[in-house]
Amino acid sequence: MFLITGANGQLGRCLQDILPASKCVLTDVGELDITNEKDVLSFGQKHALTAIINCAAYTNVDKAESEPELARKINADGPANLAKLAAELNIPLVHISTDYVFDGSSNTPLGENAPVRPLGVYGQTKYEGEQAVLKYAKTAAVLRTAWLYSPYGKNFVKTMLRLGREKEQLGVVCDQVGSPTYAPHLASTIVQILPKIAPNTREIYHFTDEGICSWYDLAWYTLHRAAVPCPVTPIFTSQYPTPAKRPAFSVLDKSKIKNQFGVSIPHWTQGVEECLTKLS
Repeated sequence: MFLITGANGQLGRCLQDILPASKCVLTDVGELDITNEKDVLSFGQKHALTAIINCAAYTNVDKAESEPELARKINADGPANLAKLAAELNIPLVHISTDYVFDGSSNTPLGENAPVRPLGVYGQTKYEGEQAVLKYAKTAAVLRTAWLYSPYGKNFVKTMLRLGREKEQLGVVCDQVGSPTYAPHLASTIVQILPKIAPNTREIYHFTDEGICSWYDLAWYTLHRAAVPCPVTPIFTSQYPTPAKRPAFSVLDKSKIKNQFGVSIPHWTQGVEECLTKLS
């Protein structure tokens, strides 16, 4: 049985779409408080678990600046507890992390060993979660991803579609560059690599869809392909201030996961096409 935490989120929902329900134990905060170590260990002892996929996270990047304690509990303490459970049961843990562990000062794709310098609370607490997983789990894969979107929940692609239909024009940041990731692509990769994770190894991997774009590019392409006629204007980050700083460049080098597991990764435009088809 796979324990999927954060099962109501984008990635959790996408995992449910491809994994048999009979093989999954689905939890969100209502079923399991991952920040409570005793609850996590007790829960794990009641189920015949063969793997843990941690999709649970505090993801409100701006709000984290004013709620650092809560963000740390969910993004650092929670993964630590799940890693301890995985170690006790001697099962693999797949933990999802983020490009926000980097400061965005690079101009070339970032490998797993690139210097980590989070710009805010969200990135810092996610990095602490990574470190906890690597410390406590016996077998683990930490997957850093970026710019996640899907047909589910709230995300940039769905927001652009909504705003594009509501407003006469949009201004979208053009000086933050990365790689959008369609959550079903990440979900299928997790399912593909999970049986191949070597026992007693703890590794970090990078996964996003292929290709590079700005938020402006992603917004323009989404509205263009959806035939929403709203004009999109490029603006600079300085024109759209937010409580938390975003990395200006967070393109991730995916060579390691491709070479080690034979993963084939679609281009980000294919992800947008698939998402729009699902939403139509």
